Amino acid sequence: MRSEQEGGLAPPALMPLLRGLEDLKRIRSAHLAGSIAERLFANAWSALVAGAYPAEVARHTIRQALAATVLGDLDADVLRTAGVPDEPARAIVQSTVEAASAPLAPDLRAWLLDTATPLPAADPPRFVARLAAQPRAGATAPGRGRLILDPPESHAEHCALVATFGVLLAPSWGAQPETVFLAALAHHFHNALLPDSGFAGEMALGDWLAPAMARATALALDELPPGLRAATESACRILPDATTPEGRAFHAADTLDRVLQVESQLRAAGTSMGFVLREMELVHAGPVKPFQDAVLARMGLAA
Repeated sequence: MRSEQEGGLAPPALMPLLRGLEDLKRIRSAHLAGSIAERLFANAWSALVAGAYPAEVARHTIRQALAATVLGDLDADVLRTAGVPDEPARAIVQSTVEAASAPLAPDLRAWLLDTATPLPAADPPRFVARLAAQPRAGATAPGRGRLILDPPESHAEHCALVATFGVLLAPSWGAQPETVFLAALAHHFHNALLPDSGFAGEMALGDWLAPAMARATALALDELPPGLRAATESACRILPDATTPEGRAFHAADTLDRVLQVESQLRAAGTSMGFVLREMELVHAGPVKPFQDAVLARMGLAA
């Protein structure tokens, strides 16, 4: 009953923002490798390995994620290269973060909007690339076929989104956001070695599941410098249950990301042409819209 009551503290007002963040798994750009979510994951570990504090890495990551819900990869550096002066470029990004952060808890929002100093960077650990290349299993259950919705997300994308969700949800349970963030980044370390067989595969391993996961996790931890390894192991103590504020924030984030991943793919598959043309304004207002509408109508594509 206690867990059920605590689950009732999840904030529905964040759902539009969480859905927008979920799309970061599917936004890519010509001049960059991987999705935005994969790069958030890699950049976070790069900064952590270089010695940045987890709280500062969390703040930078969430700010970048919030801006990307609208701007995608149009960050201040790209805007400056395209001829936008430095001050307007930074103002565009900042205003986007301010607008996206509107539904957040006031203290969290103030912390995110505070001026952040640049983070150090180092080569990310080897497990980062492996988790980016490792697909998630999709929905599996013992005795049933696997449900795979293409394209599958990677473990790096999943961990990046759970870490982001976890920080945004932390105030609901009074959790320390940096602890949730670091644990979420690390919670699939075992999949850097173990391909994801899903729930059905895990049940098939039986008594060998726990030692195999522990050994695979230890191999990933071995790639971290001692101080960061200790901090990561400490943060990961929240993972087994939802009895602590941090555990609740993590498990709420993990559950929401898993379900929203599937929801987003089902929503895309079920979208109608009428919705895309009328609600999403695929052919949007402008001087040539009457001509465009006439072409669509003539070709039988008007909604």
